[in-house]
Amino acid sequence: MRRFFLASVAALALAGGHAQNVQKGDYGYLYCHMSGRGEWTAYALSRDGLNYHDLLDGGPVYDVQKLSPIEGGARDAFICRTSDGKGYLMVTTDMCVGKSKQWFNYGINLLRSDDLIHWTSTTFDFRKGPDIFCDPDSPDVYKDYAGIKRVWAPQIFWDPAYVWPDGTKGGYMIYYSLLNPAEDKYDRVFYSYADASFTRLTKPRVLVDWGYATIDADINYVPAGGLYHMLIKKEGGTPGIFAATSDKLTGPYKIKDENDYVKFEGNKKCEGCSAFQLVGDSTWRVAYIEYSSNPKRYRICQADEYLQNFHSPVTLEGVAHPQHGSFMRLTKEEYERLQKWSDEQMKK
Repeated sequence: MRRFFLASVAALALAGGHAQNVQKGDYGYLYCHMSGRGEWTAYALSRDGLNYHDLLDGGPVYDVQKLSPIEGGARDAFICRTSDGKGYLMVTTDMCVGKSKQWFNYGINLLRSDDLIHWTSTTFDFRKGPDIFCDPDSPDVYKDYAGIKRVWAPQIFWDPAYVWPDGTKGGYMIYYSLLNPAEDKYDRVFYSYADASFTRLTKPRVLVDWGYATIDADINYVPAGGLYHMLIKKEGGTPGIFAATSDKLTGPYKIKDENDYVKFEGNKKCEGCSAFQLVGDSTWRVAYIEYSSNPKRYRICQADEYLQNFHSPVTLEGVAHPQHGSFMRLTKEEYERLQKWSDEQMKK
């Protein structure tokens, strides 16, 4: 297991190679997610990656009103490490349906932390248009950003090959779905790049446009096949969570097999996919929310080392209110620090 961990870190550290978000730690796992009982970010811990328990009794891990200033709600939390492995990043959908009473929102939050406990946030309200982005001379995908009604489910992928105008290499590709009803017929997946400070963002660029709505993309580099795999919820053709592949991070992505998808739930609807690997295991786990049952079910299925052949779904146990989220491996020090913090807060 130790050899696997060291080899993984070394492989991901290769500048210009097929890197992805840094993996570190072989002691436990963090499930960072939107709470199903409120629009805030919650944590759960696991030693084996399959059996979890809530921290803070499922309560918010930071002041969502302060760090999600557009609507005061945070959904769809995605967490990962900084490219040097020394810090942590998170992105969330700034949205609060409980207040707005509508499935519209206008921006995302980019968060940074040194300890997984104390977070700072930079918020991007897309309605404000080109002035919020750091590349004002780049072309715009919209004539008028003010009409944007959805900016959903952002995620992060470290790209060491990205080059900034000043020659600096490396950027965090932030990908998300957008809908501007005045100019769009359906939701599409876009991407921008954030710099090392995680406070500057480039203008949106189209990543997926298949002629129908697509949301909730999740990208991983799969060494077994040497391709980037995007799990994505599509709402055209056969709806569901499908796998698309590309030899380039920024696409184009094409569905690999129209018959191989997350189809265990019958006619029930699924979204919010997140793929991860257990330490020492070359195969994959794929988590998702099945949201048309009452109560909703958070499920984890298996896939092979090529991130295909989905099978054997189980319902996540131990988390009271799981929802759309992501998974990150932890060191022993990180695991114990989070558990101690939660225990101390609960005593208060």
